[in-house]
Amino acid sequence: MAFLGVYVFTGFGAESFGFEETSSTYYGETNLADGWIYASNIDDDFVNKVNDLSSTKDSERKLIVNSIADFDNDPDITLHFLEDNDISKFYLVKGEKFNLSDGDGVWLDIRFAEAKNLTVGDNISFTFEGMTVEKEIKGLGYSPEHLYQTSDSSMIPDYDKMGFAYLSYKAFPVSDVPYNVLLVKYDGNSSNYEKQLDDDLTRDYSSFLPRAQHPSFAEFQDETEQHQMMTDVIPVIFIIISMLTLLTTMTRIINNQRMQIGVLKALGFKNRTIMFHYISYGFWMVLAGSILGLILGPLTLPPIMFEEMADLYAIPYWLTGFNISFIVVTLLMVVLAALISYFACRNIVNESSSSAIRPKIPKVSTSGFLEKLGIWKKFSFNVRWNYRDAKRNKFRALMSIVGVMACTLIIVASFGCMDGFDEMKEWEYTDINHYSSKLVLEDNITASQIDYIADDVGGEKLMESSIEIKSGDIKKSGVITVLDDNKLYTPTDDNKNPISISSNEVSISTKMAQLLGVGVGDTIKWHIMGSDKWISTKVDKIHSDPTSQGIIVSKEKLDDLGLNYTATSVISSHGVDKNYSGVKTIFSMDSLTDSWDDMMESSMTIIYLLAAFASLLSVIVLYNLGLLSFTEIKREFATLKVLGFKSSQLRKLLLTQNLWFTTIGFVIGVPLGREV
Repeated sequence: MAFLGVYVFTGFGAESFGFEETSSTYYGETNLADGWIYASNIDDDFVNKVNDLSSTKDSERKLIVNSIADFDNDPDITLHFLEDNDISKFYLVKGEKFNLSDGDGVWLDIRFAEAKNLTVGDNISFTFEGMTVEKEIKGLGYSPEHLYQTSDSSMIPDYDKMGFAYLSYKAFPVSDVPYNVLLVKYDGNSSNYEKQLDDDLTRDYSSFLPRAQHPSFAEFQDETEQHQMMTDVIPVIFIIISMLTLLTTMTRIINNQRMQIGVLKALGFKNRTIMFHYISYGFWMVLAGSILGLILGPLTLPPIMFEEMADLYAIPYWLTGFNISFIVVTLLMVVLAALISYFACRNIVNESSSSAIRPKIPKVSTSGFLEKLGIWKKFSFNVRWNYRDAKRNKFRALMSIVGVMACTLIIVASFGCMDGFDEMKEWEYTDINHYSSKLVLEDNITASQIDYIADDVGGEKLMESSIEIKSGDIKKSGVITVLDDNKLYTPTDDNKNPISISSNEVSISTKMAQLLGVGVGDTIKWHIMGSDKWISTKVDKIHSDPTSQGIIVSKEKLDDLGLNYTATSVISSHGVDKNYSGVKTIFSMDSLTDSWDDMMESSMTIIYLLAAFASLLSVIVLYNLGLLSFTEIKREFATLKVLGFKSSQLRKLLLTQNLWFTTIGFVIGVPLGREV
């Protein structure tokens, strides 16, 4: 029990703290930016203005453009043309160190290179904005800005279809590089820094993205918080169950040695010697199990879970975390075992030798309220005997119920998470999105092409774009969904019921409303990423979506606000496999649900492990308490045997009591597990 409790606690804890340790170390080594300032053209004057701000510690500009690599599947490659490499640095794994003077080389995403069987020394070409450049691969590695990334052609990281590349500004085909991003390091919080930007440079840039809102950072941070929530609660329950079971086990072991203690006292052994013997017995066993759990937990469990994470997150290493609570829990288990042994042994040692040699006097149970009722005599002997035995041994009964309840709680909570994932998938891909195909459109597609595609597939146009929303001093990134009389996309409320958003209304998602602290009737401001035009609108409705957070408006409302409607996809109720000019990729509903399952796979690993350990723990708890129950009533069983009770009847007595406690614990544990 000591081993299992400490093993689960430290193993899951090491994984949870490992997330923080990994990201903190990696971001520190690469000097991840505190914020990103986006503008159409960042010149020297703009850089000087930013550097003159009192909070700015350092800055570095670069050009980020989307390109297509020269492969059959046209993978999306994000190119970074750097003026320097001190902030958000390229993390080199193979090849030469990044060289700003090298205009002929490229430092490539190692995950993309592995997917395409590329290595240092190979050539690769990229096409962007009507230009094509061919460069030699000088190095392979990682980027802190691309720890998590997806492309328009994939819902989950697929490194065969996407990647990034770092190049010197000298590699850009034109001498005058139109830098569009300024990376900044600053003192203080992001809100104050953004206020300084708004006060001094409000017309010189389009948007500011603090680290907490950067898609890659935010995704990994959300993953970390999810793991912390799961590992902060359930492993603690494991420890509590282990301690309670340890309490009953050590008590049973020492009470079972009652006669031996009496014999030792009669032979002249001192009380101190006897107590030291039995305390050391519990101490050394639990110490060995706890230390073994402390060592093996962090060594074996985190690698299992990190292996699943490695498919989603591009990071050069995973670190196993450590926290002082691991040592505290281990010491607590050992001290608890010693104290339990001490108190259990002290009660026996303080008795005389002749008293200790004799069996312990059974507890006397007085008649209670139930036993004085007329219905009492109608109960069977089995029921009456077990009821009175439970009254005599209230602590054992309580431990049995609590142990089963806690194990049930963990198992139900674990499988509840699985059901929750399935419900979210059904909500997203049945209740809200109920199309069969989604055609993602290219940025430069014409209106006539969109109309032709929509007519040909019998589909509907849909606009989805990244936006920035703020209310007061709170600013969040989200998505605007613009509906054009869509039947295949249906907004829902918290209960998954369809809601209607009229042509003049603005609806905000539940989670976004909570983050901004707004409700129906409040006013929010927002702008589409890449545009510096802020729009002020009133919240008319609140909808719920398990994945997409932001606002929903109609095409008519967008026009009234002075913004252009640009369809980003066409959704159809038919299966589409035809290639169209202007279409980036086609998602079928099956591919979307498969991608969802792939994303949930890492969380499912934790759930499976928790359920397995909870099942194992429940078996140990029931076995221990059943053995304790038999040990405490074996004299009563012997008496019943003499009175003529058959072995089958005695087994039924014990089984009935265990079933009672198990049922009560199960009934209490199920609703608690659903709440967790």
